[in-house]
Amino acid sequence: MSDVYIPPKVWTFDPENGGQFAGINRPTAGAREEKELTVGEHPFQLYSLGTPNGVKVTIMFEELLEAGFSGAEYDAWLIKIFEGAQFWSGFVDLNPNSKIPALLDRSGPQPFRVFESGAILVHLAEKFGYLLPKQNPARAETLSWLMWQMGSAPFIGGGFGHFYVYAPKRYKYPIDRYAMETKRLFSVADMQLAKTEYLGGDDYTIADIAAYTWLGNLYHGAYNRCDVFLSLDEYENVARWVKAIDARPAAIRGRLVNSQAMAERHSAADFDKVEDRSLFEPVRKRADV
Repeated sequence: MSDVYIPPKVWTFDPENGGQFAGINRPTAGAREEKELTVGEHPFQLYSLGTPNGVKVTIMFEELLEAGFSGAEYDAWLIKIFEGAQFWSGFVDLNPNSKIPALLDRSGPQPFRVFESGAILVHLAEKFGYLLPKQNPARAETLSWLMWQMGSAPFIGGGFGHFYVYAPKRYKYPIDRYAMETKRLFSVADMQLAKTEYLGGDDYTIADIAAYTWLGNLYHGAYNRCDVFLSLDEYENVARWVKAIDARPAAIRGRLVNSQAMAERHSAADFDKVEDRSLFEPVRKRADV
């Protein structure tokens, strides 16, 4: 590093040291603005954004609808995190951690909240009896890979992605540290996928949905073409798995929800309004820059 940082005896918050996220990051929780969320007509109300964690849930909903579970109809509302909507009182009521996605389940007599993307995936899978095996060892294997993804995401996003792209200054040590860990995680998945078609075995499950949104995003060149920087093409089994999920109709639709192409989703007809029809094709790697 060019600068040596000597930590003080007691840490204090520096609002100028947050980079692109300086306007929203604080060391405290809770609502910052009294504002309620809009509620639609469907049994499930999703408040989210088209980030990897948000896309997990929209893919899951679209997989359920693709499989014929009409009770899985949902409204997807856009939460603009750079404008601080995650700190509205209505959102904090759904997720005290102020992170997307957050779900309001109104399908039964008593509405209730579900937050954390992994918890939402498990909740929906159990509710509809889909994409989560009911018996061990398949169930244990699926949940193990789901928790693997949940535990590893901070190393990829808040670790590698932050220091490689978003940090106010670039330093070799943190970039090397998290690049190494990201490649190790790709290696874990690649070794597993050399033995099985999907992460948990022969069947596609919520573990694949969760891991795909992160690993697929990087494989396709997120974080300023990190696929080149990290040589992600060398993970051939991950590539095969990513491309298979890329082509799933539900994954294609799920990637569009709460994105620039489709800010909100309130019915299947909303997909007909997407102007760029090439977005309904499987993802292609970004061109070299």
